[in-house]
Amino acid sequence: MDDGKLTDAAREKLRLTVERIERLEEEKKEVADQIKDVYAEAKAMGYDTKALRQVVRLRKQDRQEREEAEAVLETYLIALGEV
Repeated sequence: MDDGKLTDAAREKLRLTVERIERLEEEKKEVADQIKDVYAEAKAMGYDTKALRQVVRLRKQDRQEREEAEAVLETYLIALGEV
């Protein structure tokens, strides 16, 4: 879009949209920093952060979806002689 073709209202809406995205990006960074701090605290308490990250990832999945993925993984490991 050429700036000359935007109305004043369209330019204002664009500016507000960009500012909103910028605020959300900043909030996302702040949340990511907080999550990083929680993992650091967990590590200091002796928890395995790699395992914690996996637990968090798995809990996001639907139980049936997770069980199906685990069954496929086990099948592959058995086929490769890893189990």
